[in-house]
Amino acid sequence: MVDLVRFDALAKGLDAMGLEHWADRLRPICKARLSAEAHGDFGRWQDTIHALETAEPCERRALLLELAPWRKGPFHVGGVHIDSEWRSDLKWSRVADRIAPLDGRKVLDVGCANGFYALEMRKAGADLVIGVDPILLFLMQFAAINLFERDPAVFVLPLRLEELPPANNAFDTTFSMGVLYHQRAPIDHLRQLRTTLRPGGQVVLDTIFVPGDESYACTPVERYARMRNVWLLPTIAELTTWLRRSGYRDIEIVDQSLTTSDEQRTTEWMTFESLREALDPDDPSRTIEGWPAPRRVVVTATSP
Repeated sequence: MVDLVRFDALAKGLDAMGLEHWADRLRPICKARLSAEAHGDFGRWQDTIHALETAEPCERRALLLELAPWRKGPFHVGGVHIDSEWRSDLKWSRVADRIAPLDGRKVLDVGCANGFYALEMRKAGADLVIGVDPILLFLMQFAAINLFERDPAVFVLPLRLEELPPANNAFDTTFSMGVLYHQRAPIDHLRQLRTTLRPGGQVVLDTIFVPGDESYACTPVERYARMRNVWLLPTIAELTTWLRRSGYRDIEIVDQSLTTSDEQRTTEWMTFESLREALDPDDPSRTIEGWPAPRRVVVTATSP
């Protein structure tokens, strides 16, 4: 059986951080998530990863496609190029040099998806990266990728941030990439992120914003860019207010970008509708619901 979480190795890393209480609390939750009862495709996904362990190079591409859709990437592993929906490497290239250096840092990656950014954080020098994301397929994709990357200090847990025990301000850097607009209570999310950080630690936040100089936030009535679970879209001024009210200082805007179909698109590895179908065909500056097209901002801030 494939050891998907690598709990023994994780427990050692947690002990070194003073988070030994995490292992006993998280082990039963993860065990319950990693079962056919939790997801009907779990057994098939696990068989795919098991087959990848001994697969010939000519067999790997078909096996990795069994774990589609691949949302984040791209990856180049085992002689296979995984052309994911998102060119996550483009975002990372825009922000990697604008955040505090990750050398030797303990990092929490909230909403880590399949671990693309977590692996980049390790390449940038992070000592340990723990990612959390409740979507089980993402964990399976990470497990498949890490068969080839063999990174011993990146872990992905099938959990939400709210399910973690108290972090006791143990992390040096906490990332929240593409999570905030899915939160019904975004300020609660920002405050919980701060409890994970040591004094002087840095949060790196990526979210969708709406244009405007004033401080306000919009709530889509039903969908935004075809997404149902979008709750609040702030202006940058409002976002910085949220961060200040949540206790952060040294707030800095490190990147703003308009998402384009060069960065998010349908591919063989993600064959469903993507950004193009979410935009008004007659006016791609707006979504099909009439909202401004997705603009993203990356903000850093420091925990006092």
